[in-house]
Amino acid sequence: MSALSAAWRHRPTHRRVWGLAAPMILSNVSVPLVALVDSTVIGHLPHAHQLGAVAVGAMMFTFMVGLMGFLRMGSTGFAAQAAGRADGAALRQVLVQGLLLALGLAMLIGLLAIPFSQLALKAMQPSEALHTATEAFFHTRLLGLPAALASYALVGWFLGTQNARAPLAILLSTNLLNIALNLWFVLGLDWGVVGSARASVIAEWSGALLGLALTRPALRAYPGRIAWAALKRWHAWRPLLAVNRDIFLRSLALQVVFLLLTVQGARLGEATVAANALLLNGLLLTAYALDGLAHAVEALCGHAIGARDRQALVRSLVVACAWSLIVSLAFAGAFLFGGHLFIDLQTDIASVRAAAYPYLPYLAVLPLIAVWSYLLDGLFIGATRAREMRNAMLASVLIALPFALALKGLGNHGLWLAFLGFMALRAVTLGWMGWRLQRCGGWVR
Repeated sequence: MSALSAAWRHRPTHRRVWGLAAPMILSNVSVPLVALVDSTVIGHLPHAHQLGAVAVGAMMFTFMVGLMGFLRMGSTGFAAQAAGRADGAALRQVLVQGLLLALGLAMLIGLLAIPFSQLALKAMQPSEALHTATEAFFHTRLLGLPAALASYALVGWFLGTQNARAPLAILLSTNLLNIALNLWFVLGLDWGVVGSARASVIAEWSGALLGLALTRPALRAYPGRIAWAALKRWHAWRPLLAVNRDIFLRSLALQVVFLLLTVQGARLGEATVAANALLLNGLLLTAYALDGLAHAVEALCGHAIGARDRQALVRSLVVACAWSLIVSLAFAGAFLFGGHLFIDLQTDIASVRAAAYPYLPYLAVLPLIAVWSYLLDGLFIGATRAREMRNAMLASVLIALPFALALKGLGNHGLWLAFLGFMALRAVTLGWMGWRLQRCGGWVR
């Protein structure tokens, strides 16, 4: 206990954690704010199917892009460890590899996206109006796919170098532009659902181009040259691809859970799927804020592991853990006492409001359960321990599925109880994996 207390009292660690976390919380929170603005703008249009179309179309796009989250996570871990070794050549290699992977994967996903969307919509059995509007939104949204994936790689790389200002610039410019264009296109030009998608596409390309421009000044702190010839050899790609493969499988399992949540909600009716989308905006707001602290863990723990500094690793974890708990308590209180205002802000459709209100207690509990998995994810990403992350996620899904099936008869209450159980399982399985690694000295070799 004295060691934990000493770690908490180490003021330089607090400054380092918040020096990374504060800009990332500010920029991360702008991401769900876009979804919040989308829901609010579309939610004040006259029909529930319009709000449902944005919710379902955005979910399908997020499902595909979320699977590529390894572009950010893998880049962060390898870049952090390269920065800890002061290896400028390795930093440049991680950057180029991330961008090349983003481009290749965007082309592949673009070919699969249309068949995927048709299968997903068929499984949801939506009304004709919801089906048509969702297709229009999703097809337009695909034009921003290459930029969205490139931004993942860029943000991850910048975080690995402990540069929080560049991700702040990328994400804030992208999301604030998205908000402004959403208001203009939907309300000003009356483009409806398609206008919301067009706003996102323009904003994503603007953010990706800004990120590319910021890489040059960032590299000046790490002299070195990239070995272009090495990129033609398999062994130069194998470590990154192995980590990315495991993070992909982990992300696939996680995105399947969110997809099932939306599919089952859609089967319960348009008002229910729209209400769940509004509630999940609260989860996104919480997750992206807490991810700011998790990103600090990724960068600081990865740097400590690269430098073989066990004490710095412990200090970073203790400080970030305590602050994450404080932030999650604040969100829980806000949703418990101000949840109705949060829903009312997003829509004035009476049926959607009535469908959302009974589930606000679940939203209030969620930050206290989810915070631990976010924090542990940061540790595993910084350590490039992707295999353990994958195994923990797969175990969580496999254990949670039977309980979800057993709760199906409870309708949307059962859906939310199953989701809370899944998030708790994520924390338990990651904690167990971390404990095993600690026992065998696997964090700092």
